[in-house]
Amino acid sequence: MKLSQRILSLQPSATMAINAKAQEMRAQGRKVISLAVGEPDFVTPDHIIEAAKQALDEGFVKYTPVPGIPELRDAVAGYFNRFYQVKPEREEVMVSNGGKHCLYNLFQCLLDPGDEVLILAPYWVSYPAMVQLAQGMPVFVPAAAEDNFLVSVDKLDRAVTDRTRAIIINTPSNPTGCHYTQEQLNELADWARSKDIFIISDEIYDQLVYEPAKPASLAGFWAENKDRAAIVNGLSKSMAMTGWRVGFCLAHRDLIKAMIKFQGQSTSNICSIAQKGAVAALTGSFEPVEVMKQSFVKRRDLALEIVRSWPGVVCPKPDGAFYIFPDVSAIYNDEVKNSVELCQKILEEVEVALVPGAAFGDDRCIRISYALDEETLTDALNRVGEVIKSLRS
Repeated sequence: MKLSQRILSLQPSATMAINAKAQEMRAQGRKVISLAVGEPDFVTPDHIIEAAKQALDEGFVKYTPVPGIPELRDAVAGYFNRFYQVKPEREEVMVSNGGKHCLYNLFQCLLDPGDEVLILAPYWVSYPAMVQLAQGMPVFVPAAAEDNFLVSVDKLDRAVTDRTRAIIINTPSNPTGCHYTQEQLNELADWARSKDIFIISDEIYDQLVYEPAKPASLAGFWAENKDRAAIVNGLSKSMAMTGWRVGFCLAHRDLIKAMIKFQGQSTSNICSIAQKGAVAALTGSFEPVEVMKQSFVKRRDLALEIVRSWPGVVCPKPDGAFYIFPDVSAIYNDEVKNSVELCQKILEEVEVALVPGAAFGDDRCIRISYALDEETLTDALNRVGEVIKSLRS
């Protein structure tokens, strides 16, 4: 069958592909542990589930407005006031099918063919594909483990051309877990403003920041520069609602109007029942997030202790999310030449699924998710360590 060049040139999501491979192996009876999935292992909090059940019982099952029901848009606006002391109007926020969908809408509404988008590497796997689907050009700005995977303004300066339209920042980062302070984030935003570059801040992990680090957001910058920034967030990570598909965007009302028009010709509204659950999530207690954070800190520290014992491996301590991103390039040899070959070897030999750093733009590294219980995490990392040590012997 003849398919479009657009889809033929599109690479599949590496994280989705690896998780599918792990599930296939499990179906064959193999005891695979996946450290590849980017989702919390916790259950959605009860008050959110009850709100969704009530919506279903009450027959709230019809189409809703494309950008979300009014009470949900107001709850999204209230989120930014609650945590960042910014008071958007309802018309400055909208809801989409996850943070990923918000980003897709943004790129489609902002980019013309040939426009360049600065992407800080390591990056989330879908950023480049989304830019390309909008006929834009991804331009990668690399960071290194020794710099905690944070990019300086000097590096950004060298990447700018007359076609640079936007920059996307993700903090805390997927895949590294590293996090810009509020001061560092403000510096990047001020730099973008000085260059007339639109800034997209992906803040999907903003609630999962671990002390002594503090959450950081460009909500305050947006309030004073509404035509120069957009913020993307959602409930997948903070409220363990990955399957609910609730993301939201804060942007200039003209950009929100454009995104509503675009979404209206694609998915229309998100699930009506999920919207009622999202209202409960955004207006209710955030104590479940604190419980998750306590567990994630313990798991992070456990994972770091084990990974840093592997010979030749360098791993910065992340301040957020639920990933570590160790540099394992010192073990590469004739048998294992890169991160893809290493992850394949680990999956086949010790049945642990990881994501190669090449998928995130840094082939020196591998991504490890610690979103699972400590006993299983320890078992999985010890298995991986056996392979790492065998390659160094």
